[in-house]
Amino acid sequence: MKKKLMDVHSTITVTASEKYDVIIGRGLLARVGELIADKISKCKVAIITDDTVDALYSDKVIFSLKAKGLETAKFVFPHGEKSKCFKTYQDIISFLAENSFTRSDAVIALGGGVVGDITGFASATFLRGIKYFQVPTTLLAQIDSSVGGKTAIDIPQGKNLVGAFYQPQAVICDIDALDTLPKEVFLDGMGEASKYAVLDKKIFNLVKSQDYKLEELVTLCVDYKRKIVESDEFDKGNRALLNLGHTPAHGIEKLSNFSITHGNAVGMGLKIILKASLKQGNITESVYNELTSIVTKLVGENECPFSIEEICKNSLSDKKRSGDDISLVTVHGVGDCRIEKIKVENLTEYLS
Repeated sequence: MKKKLMDVHSTITVTASEKYDVIIGRGLLARVGELIADKISKCKVAIITDDTVDALYSDKVIFSLKAKGLETAKFVFPHGEKSKCFKTYQDIISFLAENSFTRSDAVIALGGGVVGDITGFASATFLRGIKYFQVPTTLLAQIDSSVGGKTAIDIPQGKNLVGAFYQPQAVICDIDALDTLPKEVFLDGMGEASKYAVLDKKIFNLVKSQDYKLEELVTLCVDYKRKIVESDEFDKGNRALLNLGHTPAHGIEKLSNFSITHGNAVGMGLKIILKASLKQGNITESVYNELTSIVTKLVGENECPFSIEEICKNSLSDKKRSGDDISLVTVHGVGDCRIEKIKVENLTEYLS
C-alpha cells in the first residue's frame, strides 16, 4: 500500500490482470479529469450514473473532464437495485453505440454499487471491452464493490447471476461524497464494513475503538480486498471469504423484492452465520457476543423478517452453489473465517 501525503490522499495499487490504483481522499471528484488523463488519450468519455447521483456530482466530474480536453456524454437511469437488469444494460449499450463510442474511448461509473456493477458489465461486453473507471460515491461501493473487477446484473432468478470479471483502469474514492449520504444508505455501507470487521483483526480493532476517520476505514477495507483479489482474482478459492454473510443475504434481498438493501441484508446474514457458528461450536459464546455487538454497532438492530427456511429456499440459486453443494463462509474467531461446503439439503438445518 502506498501513501501520498503531499496530495492528502492514499493510493492502493491492485496488481491483478489489469494493474490499477485505488485513490482515496477528499476533494477528488473535482479532480477526476486530472487523475485519469494519463490513462487515456484525447477521447470521448461516457459518464454512466443514476438520477440521484447525477443531480449531485455529474456537473463537477464533467467540468473536470472538459478541463482536460475530453469530450463527454452522459447516460442517466433510475436509482435502485431494480435498475440493475437487462433492460438498463441494453439501454447503456445502445447509448454507447448511438454515440459512436470506440475501443479507444472510455466509460466512467459514477455512483454506488448498482451503477458500478452494471457499468462494469456494459464496459466488459461493449465491443468486447472498453476502458472504464470506477468513481464510487457510496460507502458500500468504496469499500467493496468498486474494487476487484466483479461486474454483473440481476435476473428474476437471482442476484448477480449474469456478469464478467473486468478490472477498471482506476478507482477514485472521494470521501466527501459520503457526507451527503442519507443515514440508511450510509448504514448500508456499514453492513459491508461489518463483514470486513469479522474477516480482519485490524479492521475489527479500528471499528471497536470508535475513534477513527472514514478515510481509515475505507483504506483498510480496500487493502484487505486487494490482498484477496491479488491471490484469487477469478474467485476460484479464498476470494469466497468475501462472501461472508452473503448466502443468506442474497436470499433476504430476493424475498424482500430488493426493498431490503444489500448492505442491510449482509448485516442480517452475518448475524445468522454467527448464530450458526456458535451452534456448531466454531466460536465460544463470548466471541459470539463480541462479534454480534460489533455488527449491531455498525448496522443497528436490523432484525431479519424472514424464516431460515424461506431464506435457504431463496438462496439455492446463488452463484456460490455447485451441484449439490453450496459454499458457506463460517466464523471461527476474529480474523479466522473458513469456506465450508454444505450439502444443499443440510443448509436449513445448519443455519437454523
